Amino acid sequence: MEETLLKIREVRKRFGGVYAVNGVNLDVKKGGICGLVGPNGSGKTTLFNTILGLHKPDQGTIHFNNNCINNLAPHQIYKLGLGNAFQIPRLFFQMSVLDNMLVAVRGHQGDKLANSLFLREKWQEQEKGMVEEALSILELVELDKLAFSPAGELSGGQRKLLEVARGLMAGSSLLLLDEPAAGINPVLGKSIFQKLRDLSRNGTTFFVVEHRLEILFEFASWIYVMDKGKTVAQGEPQQIVKEPAFYEAYLGEG
Repeated sequence: MEETLLKIREVRKRFGGVYAVNGVNLDVKKGGICGLVGPNGSGKTTLFNTILGLHKPDQGTIHFNNNCINNLAPHQIYKLGLGNAFQIPRLFFQMSVLDNMLVAVRGHQGDKLANSLFLREKWQEQEKGMVEEALSILELVELDKLAFSPAGELSGGQRKLLEVARGLMAGSSLLLLDEPAAGINPVLGKSIFQKLRDLSRNGTTFFVVEHRLEILFEFASWIYVMDKGKTVAQGEPQQIVKEPAFYEAYLGEG
C-alpha cells in the first residue's frame, strides 16, 4: 500500500467574504508526480501557500509525513522536509550555481557563532561534504558543468532546474512546484519533467501546478482538478480527460 505523504482534509481559506479554498480534500502519495490543475482563480496558488504555511487555514487539517502542520511557520515546515520551487526562480543571481545550492542547506554548523569561532575544523569538514553532495545533485540535473558560473547566466529552463536542485539539497521529501514548464519551449518543458520523473525514482515526491497540460499529463501519475476553490475531479491522466467536470472547470459548460 502506498504511503500518504501529504493529507489535506476539509481545508478552507477565506479572504474577506470569499473562499479561495473551500473544503479541499486530497492525498499526495509518496513517490512520483502528482498534478494540480484548474483555470486561473480556481484556488491552486492559495492552496499551495496554505500548505507551505504562508497562509493559515481557517478550517480543516493539513498533515505532512504524519505531522499536523496547520499552525507551523514556513521555516518549521521547511525543516520537516516540505519545500517548494517558485514559478519565477528566486535565485541569488550574482552568486555561483554552487553557492546557490549551499545556502539551501539546513543545519549548517558554521551558521552558529560559537561553532564558527571554536569548532572551525568541524564545520569545514561538513562544508566539504556539502560541496560534494551539491555537485552530485547538480550532475543529476545536468548543471554540474556550470557549478562555478553565476546563476544569472543560466537560461530560463536551467534556472528552474536549479530551483528544483536546491529543494533536493535541502533534503525535501516533497517538493511543491509552481508551473515548472511555464515560459519555456515544449521540448525543454518535457526535458524538465523527465528529470522530475527520474528524481522521483530516487525518493523525492513532486506536487505540481502546471498549465501545460499536455506535458503534465504525460508524466504525472495522479491528477487533481480544482474549480472555484474545490477539488472537482481526481484520477489518472487518462481518466481525467474523460471527466465532464474537467471540461466544465475550463470551459464553464455543463
